[in-house]
Amino acid sequence: MTDDPSGRIDTSVPQSARIWNYWLGGKDNYPVDREAGDRYVAVFPGIIDLARHSRAFLTRCVRYLAGEAGIRQFLDIGTGLPTVDNTHEVAQRVAPESRIVYVDNDPLVLSHARALLTSTPQGACAYIDADLREPEKIIQAAADTLDFTHPVALILMGILGHIDDYDEARSIVTRLLDHLPPGSHLALNDGTSAGNKDFEKAQQDYDDTGAIPYRLRTPDQVAAFFTGLDLVPPGIVSVAHWRPETTAWSIPHIDAYGGIGRKP
Repeated sequence: MTDDPSGRIDTSVPQSARIWNYWLGGKDNYPVDREAGDRYVAVFPGIIDLARHSRAFLTRCVRYLAGEAGIRQFLDIGTGLPTVDNTHEVAQRVAPESRIVYVDNDPLVLSHARALLTSTPQGACAYIDADLREPEKIIQAAADTLDFTHPVALILMGILGHIDDYDEARSIVTRLLDHLPPGSHLALNDGTSAGNKDFEKAQQDYDDTGAIPYRLRTPDQVAAFFTGLDLVPPGIVSVAHWRPETTAWSIPHIDAYGGIGRKP
C-alpha cells in the first residue's frame, strides 16, 4: 500500500463507498457520485432509509460482539468511508483493548482510514489494501495485527453484492471463515429484493453507469452465507428488525437482510 494512493482515485465513474457517504450526509464524494446517488433516489427513495438502517445495524452488531459475545478482534472487509460510529469506535467504547483490521481496495477509503480511524492506546487499528476476492492475502496481512488462535469477528457489510457470481461469493465467505477459530462470528448484511421493481430498476440503472455492479440477492441467499454457523437471535432478518432500538411499530421494512452467526 502506497503512502499516497490519491493518484488512483477515479472521479469520472461513481463509486459505491462515496455514494453511500453522500446518502449518509458525508462530504467525501464527487459530483459524479452525487449525480448517481440522486438518480438512484429518484427511482427508489427508500435507499436513504436502507443506507441509514444498514449503518445502524453495523453499530448494533459491533456493540453486541464486543459486549455480550466478548469479541476483542475484528476483521472489517469493505470498510467504506469513515463516518459516525466506525467499527473500532464502537468496539473500543465497550472494550478499549479491541484490535481492528480494516480492509478495502478503494484509495480514497484507505487514505481517509489512515487519517481518521485512530485506535485507543490499549488497542490497535490497521488498514489493508486488498480485494475481497483475495481472502488468503487478507488473512495473511491481518495476522500482523490479529491473533487467529483467538476468536475474530468477520464483518461483511454490503460488500458481497459486488461479487457477481453467487457461488463465488459463498466460497469467499467459507474460505475466510475456514481461517477463523471456533467462537468466531460472522456479521453480514446485503441488499435484497424480493420483487421490489423500483429497487431493481434503480440498481440496474446504477450498474449501467460503468460503476462496479452490485447484485441484489434474495433473503434466502443471504441466509445461506451463514450455513454451518449458530445464528444469534433473531436470526437473519431485515436489518431494521435486528435487535432494534426503537419500538417495533415505528420500524419500516428495509430491503437489506443480515444477522450474526457464531462458528461452533
